[in-house]
Amino acid sequence: MAQTGRFQLLATPWWAIALPIVGMIMLIITWGRELNLALVVLGGLALIGSVITAVHHAEVIAHRVGDPYGALILAVAVTIIEVGLIVTLMISGGEKAASLPRDTVFSAVMITCNLIIGLCLLVGPAKHWTVRFSAQGSTGALAVVAALVSLTMVLPTFTTSAPGGTFTGLQLGFAGAASILLYGVFVFVQTVRHRDFFLPVEVLKVADSPDESRGEHEHAPLPSNRATLFSLGLLMVCLVAVVGLAKSESPALEGGLSAAGAPPSVVGVAIALIVLAPETAAAVRAALRNRLQTSLNLALGSAMASIGLTIPVIAVASIWLPTPLELGLRAADIVLLGLTVVIGILTLTQGRATVLQGILHLAVFASYLFIAFNP
Repeated sequence: MAQTGRFQLLATPWWAIALPIVGMIMLIITWGRELNLALVVLGGLALIGSVITAVHHAEVIAHRVGDPYGALILAVAVTIIEVGLIVTLMISGGEKAASLPRDTVFSAVMITCNLIIGLCLLVGPAKHWTVRFSAQGSTGALAVVAALVSLTMVLPTFTTSAPGGTFTGLQLGFAGAASILLYGVFVFVQTVRHRDFFLPVEVLKVADSPDESRGEHEHAPLPSNRATLFSLGLLMVCLVAVVGLAKSESPALEGGLSAAGAPPSVVGVAIALIVLAPETAAAVRAALRNRLQTSLNLALGSAMASIGLTIPVIAVASIWLPTPLELGLRAADIVLLGLTVVIGILTLTQGRATVLQGILHLAVFASYLFIAFNP
């Protein structure tokens, strides 16, 4: 067993060990300094590398514990990175960053519910003709996402106690508590009460497609306890590097977007795309193996964690942050959110999907991205 553990440690990709070290070195070099162009580029590359490596090590830990706990661990790891980036950018961004949590969280919802799900519904059926998943688990998860977004980011647009799409302190406290409660109940249902709703559906041979029974369910060997603890340690190093580098890089990022004439909301889109890029790849890989339920667990779990964990943490942090917290969505975003929920319901209630549903979700995400750059 000890020899197996050492072999798995040696089998860890070299970049998964090197990139956390590079990230920490760049953090030491850039911390508290005014960065020139070379340091901005190197720091940005180190930041992206640290994010990718963090999610890789989270995937190792997730593989060790199995579904659906693995998807939960990945979602929490991504949320920690997201919260760290938001808080550091809000501290350095002043009042211009008041809407950054809203833009980042809503971008994460649109990415997970449209880009990730759309890609998985495109590549999975393209390879396996028709893909199956658990309608009970997926529709329940989408319902929680819809409730969380509505309570935390739609309501502030219409409440009148505080101006400008903001909550009063009491309202913010209620929204944060409701978010934690809903997320906690979902985690209990996912991992204890109805765990079978979130396990990959075993594909049965049916008459309408000879390829539908060719699901690839093979897995890599489970990592040993030693390899898992090794990944846990490197994950912690990556998280420190991500948060620190985000603080160092934030002035250059905001200055570059401003010089390009991009709207302030694009910063949130950029953060969400960077943070969720590795998870997108993991979900697509699962879809290619005909394990669409795992892909949906990753996507919808990340959407829930982005709201259910990020909003309460940011609400508490807003007590000390120098900027107000603007959470209310704009009218165009509310329309796109409603379209996402309607299409998601029609997609997930069937328990099976073809490429058509994937194209629909990708079209909604393309519309969101276009409106973000051209409001």
